[in-house]
Amino acid sequence: MSTRKRKHTTPDQEAIDQVVISQSEEDSAWEAPVRVQRSKAASLSIPGDLAARAGFLAKLHREPGVDKWVERVVRERIEIEELAYSEAKKKLAS
Repeated sequence: MSTRKRKHTTPDQEAIDQVVISQSEEDSAWEAPVRVQRSKAASLSIPGDLAARAGFLAKLHREPGVDKWVERVVRERIEIEELAYSEAKKKLAS
């Protein structure tokens, strides 16, 4: 009995393209379409004095509006917090 290993090869991009093109008109070859809905925007309320300070800093950073500046700052802060969290988690695991 021979125990030859089967070599599994993955098709190259051209072979994949040919299969997709050949099946493009066959409805049975495709799954049902996936419907995706955009998440709704959330709104936040902040105290007036904080909004005024944010407005000043938005102008200082030449942002077109306070909302864009606040969004950028919150996004940056979330990235920093997520990085700190993952680093702390790694440190605790080791």
